[in-house]
Amino acid sequence: MTGATALITGASAGLGVEFARQLATRAKCLILAARRVEALSAVRDQLVKEWPQLSVVICPADVSTCSGRDAIASLIQEQQLPVNLLVNNAGLGDYGTFDSADPARIQEQIDVNVTALVQLTHKLLPDLKRNGPSAILNVSSLAGTLPLPEMAIYAATKAFVTSFTEALRIELAAHGVTVCAVCPGPTPTNFSQTARRAGGEDTNREGQGFLRQPNDVVVREGLRSLEAGPATVYPGWGVTLAALLFRLLPRWLLRRQLTRRFQKSRTERSAK
Repeated sequence: MTGATALITGASAGLGVEFARQLATRAKCLILAARRVEALSAVRDQLVKEWPQLSVVICPADVSTCSGRDAIASLIQEQQLPVNLLVNNAGLGDYGTFDSADPARIQEQIDVNVTALVQLTHKLLPDLKRNGPSAILNVSSLAGTLPLPEMAIYAATKAFVTSFTEALRIELAAHGVTVCAVCPGPTPTNFSQTARRAGGEDTNREGQGFLRQPNDVVVREGLRSLEAGPATVYPGWGVTLAALLFRLLPRWLLRRQLTRRFQKSRTERSAK
């Protein structure tokens, strides 16, 4: 990471901003990609103010679209930016049952969480191989370890991200490209606000307090995994313990517990 040229997606808020801040102390250049140009500009201005030696390039783009991903690749090529660190941070969720979901929202989650990550990684792999040693850090989720009612699409897409990361790590090891996934539990970002449906509620998060980790811890553990850690890292003791428990529990028992949780949640909402 020292002297790196890093591309961060979803860099206008939340974990994306924290990735930029922690990399700013070591990186040479940061490329920040997100949809909101005003928010990106504000992040860039603050970073340059605190670290005048840092080069910050913003790229307003919707990574879920082909045109957005092409815009990022074109900017890197036109400015001849030697990218050697890709942080696939952009993500999207949706709270509620699958049968009541907006079809457009279903597709948007797949486009952001899966298609964007895969296609952008594929576009940048030649640069990453050429500019090695290099790395890819994918932001997955603890939710990817579960078949999660009321977040079925989100959890499934994050299971894909984790599995894809593990496979890519094996494929690219001989090319000097390290691939890792950071799998946080709940974090204090704007994820919940974005995932909540109009007139809807958050999912039942009872008992999740010990899983919650601040953004700086999630990012620090994720970046640390690139240098000396495992293929997947679960930041915080609570998330680590939960991930281990979910893997060890028999699947039938896990489904039974999730069914009880789902039914309890629906009963409580119906009573309101």
